[in-house]
Amino acid sequence: MPQESSFDIASSVDLQELDNAVNQVVKEMQTRYDFKGSKSELTFDRKEKAISILADNDLRLKSIIDMLFAKCAKRGVPLKAIKFGAVERALDQMVRQSGSVVQGIPQEEAKEIVKRIKALKLKVQSTIQGDSVRVSGKSKDDLQTVIHTLRAANFSVALQFVNYR
Repeated sequence: MPQESSFDIASSVDLQELDNAVNQVVKEMQTRYDFKGSKSELTFDRKEKAISILADNDLRLKSIIDMLFAKCAKRGVPLKAIKFGAVERALDQMVRQSGSVVQGIPQEEAKEIVKRIKALKLKVQSTIQGDSVRVSGKSKDDLQTVIHTLRAANFSVALQFVNYR
């Protein structure tokens, strides 16, 4: 009788890598010619998991976000995990934008994942466990099919498949 195999579907961000990416962007802002004399700044609050950008104008704000996404992509930080809010006007014609880092799978997304797994009609069980989803079954081929299907699907959070046993 084959042993039960399982894996977890999670959505997590390595905060140290995100902090390193933010620090690289700050250093690049200090050396780039188009940011000379600029009051632009980028901060990351690790406890609150919040990113704050203050820029001179919309163009510089977009440049900072592009630099941040490029550094995050190089460091393996999922871009879907960073959610930015609306652009706000600040003093002295400056613009501000705040963002947050999403950790874990929201309940609605977890229900959608379970629904998609059940639609495959494979002999696997999926259960929601807090902010992750556990999938278990006897056939490792069925589990691989679930992973392949979920990777192809487009969810609003970045999915990682961990604890494969």
